[in-house]
Amino acid sequence: MTADRPHDTGSTTDIGPTSSSARASSSGTASSSGTASSTGTTSGIGPTSSSGTAGDSGPDHHPTPSPRHQEASGGGVFGRSYRGLTLGIVSVVSLVAFEAIAVNTAMPVAARALHGIGLYAFAFSACFTASLFAMALAGEWSDRRGPLAPLFAGIAAFGVGLLVAGGARSMGMFLVGRGVQGIGGGLVVVSLYVVVGRAYPERLRPSIMAAFSAAWVMPVIVGPLVAGTVTEQFGWRWVFLSIPVLILLPLAVMLPALRTLPRTRPGPGNGVRQILGNRRCLLALAVAVGACLLQYAGQHPVWLALLPAAAGLALLVPGIVRLLPRGTFRAARGLPTVVLMRGLAAGSLVAAESFVPLMLVTQRGLSATLAGLSLTGGGLTWALGSYAQSRPRLEPYRERLMGLGMVLLAAAIVTVPLVLLDGVPSWIVAAAWTVGGFGMGLNISSGGVLLLKLSRPEEAGSNSASLQMSDALGNVTFVGVSGVLFVAFGGGSIAADGPAATAGAGGTSHPAAFAAVFAAMAVVAVAGAGVAGRLRPGQG
Repeated sequence: MTADRPHDTGSTTDIGPTSSSARASSSGTASSSGTASSTGTTSGIGPTSSSGTAGDSGPDHHPTPSPRHQEASGGGVFGRSYRGLTLGIVSVVSLVAFEAIAVNTAMPVAARALHGIGLYAFAFSACFTASLFAMALAGEWSDRRGPLAPLFAGIAAFGVGLLVAGGARSMGMFLVGRGVQGIGGGLVVVSLYVVVGRAYPERLRPSIMAAFSAAWVMPVIVGPLVAGTVTEQFGWRWVFLSIPVLILLPLAVMLPALRTLPRTRPGPGNGVRQILGNRRCLLALAVAVGACLLQYAGQHPVWLALLPAAAGLALLVPGIVRLLPRGTFRAARGLPTVVLMRGLAAGSLVAAESFVPLMLVTQRGLSATLAGLSLTGGGLTWALGSYAQSRPRLEPYRERLMGLGMVLLAAAIVTVPLVLLDGVPSWIVAAAWTVGGFGMGLNISSGGVLLLKLSRPEEAGSNSASLQMSDALGNVTFVGVSGVLFVAFGGGSIAADGPAATAGAGGTSHPAAFAAVFAAMAVVAVAGAGVAGRLRPGQG
């Protein structure tokens, strides 16, 4: 779930800055049905538009604000009435952001320690895949029963997933932990949007979403350094095991405010069985299972693997077609192309970004800290690109900005594998990623703005949900494809005992495996730039 954060790697909790989706749009896109944007980092929490506020899905879902909130209409998000809730929510977002960034830094060390380099991509896609179902579940759960139960269930699942991953003794158990994290992240991102829609008056929602975006700045700056230092000095496990304890404080801070939210009483058809049996939940579950089967088949190139591959396609394709707007996969003009470009941009970025630290650690012998720091510039320029596209004088060029963003992303992805050549300095990766981050800020934020512009008011919520679904599907699909390519070109045999470039005995270098991944994702980004001309509605 790319979501909308400066960069969504490693986590499906797409809670992050961007004007609109923690990468959604500069004005933001929140689903009126309770399904939020979302990354994962896509995912994500980002500024939203008042036309698409989560939780407002109909007459039965417009609870009257509590007296406390009505009296506080003159205060800001950090005023006395909202301070505890705001600080608590922003703290949770910051911790999720730090986890997403820290995972990228620690993942190469964790995968080698668990002898699971061949399953490296699964460590990311397991999170994305699980969150895909959790987002649909959280939307239905929040609409029918209110946001508190899915929010706390999501935070609990997120913490349990971190503990399982941090304590894993095998790569299989590590993947289970990442999947549980994904479920928690998907529940949290949607529930937070609904909390904002119910707790804050309309005039304060842009401010709280701006605070969410700001919550990503510090993790982007210090995350790689802290995570790298912890990994090298104490071990990679503590990157996962330390965060659950830190979540307890923000929960305690915002709990009093959460208790004052209007309660939604369960009605007929709002039981757990009915929520889980909702059509969108079932479709999302089918897509998630199908994606898992396809990735499994891709990792096992034998004839028998055709059976899970066929089953995966049978589940995946019909589900995707029904979850996204009609015409998305043929780039129909207007809204379908906006949704398509979101998946291409988020998926190509996350898939490429997931392999950057592994490449620098195993092929160039960099420490986990330096490898993680190579991505920091991209997070900062993402915010800069998002700010740049919001300038009023650039509004007439919205479609061109999206196309330019994809071109910059493609250029960055093509440049990164040059570090595999002798004589090319390692800093070229950091330089390239700052360009790609700026391009993503232009593209993702402009996409959210265009989506709201092309949506009728009564469709803003469902269309926003489709945008986030495309984000998550792009992450799952292209991370999975990258994993298959990585193994097919020999990446699974990279030595687990040290950086390949320096491990004299037993070390095996496979630059072709990384080159294949980045070349494929560059093609995806170029395809996104190619369909930018169909963003304007019209004939055809």
